[in-house]
Amino acid sequence: MANLKEIRTRIASVSSTQQITSAMKMVSASKLRKSQNAIMKLRPYSSKMTEIIHNLCSSGIEDMPLAAQRQVENVLLIVLTSNKGLCSSFNANIIKAAMQRVEFWQQQGKYTKIDLMSYGKRGSDFFKKQTSFDYIGGNDDVWDNLTFDRISEIADFLLQSFNDGRYDRIEIIYNQFKNAGSQILQCEKYLPIEMETSEMSDHDKKNDYIYEPNKEEIISNIIPQSLKMQLFKCFLDSFASEHGARMTSMHKATDNANSLLKDLKLTYNKARQAAITNEIIEICSGAEALNG
Repeated sequence: MANLKEIRTRIASVSSTQQITSAMKMVSASKLRKSQNAIMKLRPYSSKMTEIIHNLCSSGIEDMPLAAQRQVENVLLIVLTSNKGLCSSFNANIIKAAMQRVEFWQQQGKYTKIDLMSYGKRGSDFFKKQTSFDYIGGNDDVWDNLTFDRISEIADFLLQSFNDGRYDRIEIIYNQFKNAGSQILQCEKYLPIEMETSEMSDHDKKNDYIYEPNKEEIISNIIPQSLKMQLFKCFLDSFASEHGARMTSMHKATDNANSLLKDLKLTYNKARQAAITNEIIEICSGAEALNG
């Protein structure tokens, strides 16, 4: 059995760790509430924008560059991780999914070229060391001030790159927020936009629109705006998922520290009791020797 000093040292160490994990849990819970409110408010708007785009595309229109279906020779993967760790398997799952997607596109043909952009230091540190694709950087600082304007700049680059023919397909890999203890791994096609080629259903006809000044000009403005909103939603989802994962992880760590402290204190009390018993036996033995 360990001596009392070693046990006291371990108790102090675990107690200190427990205080840290408990504080991190509270910080993550506060950030989670803010990010959760943001994503929950944005989802209905983003969903409605997507519905409108679907209806517009279903009604038929020619010359939509962002919906151009080209032979896939150049692929860009956008990967969203976090800048910090201690959030369970949040980053590991994303990195694993990204590498699986790289492998998938490599198997599609020898002419397929893959570029990868990552947002989040955990992902960037990993991807920049890989040689199976071209890592073209990203901006890890975006998470420090996550605003629609900053994401719009990223979206402008993606839209321009697709229009210029630099990429034939762009995908986003991220964690979609479900709740504090659950995230859904997503790999979404960002570009090109899916076009409906079938005739409009009765439901689509009910959603026909009046265009002012004209249909082409409205679509040329609303589609880029919708894509920016879609990208912003992905970032907000990832941000909320990160804090949810970290809060859950720190909650489990705090509970484990509590359990460990109970075991250590029980061990300490047993060791202390044994030490006292030994001292009493020694005293009694010494007294008997003197009397004898």
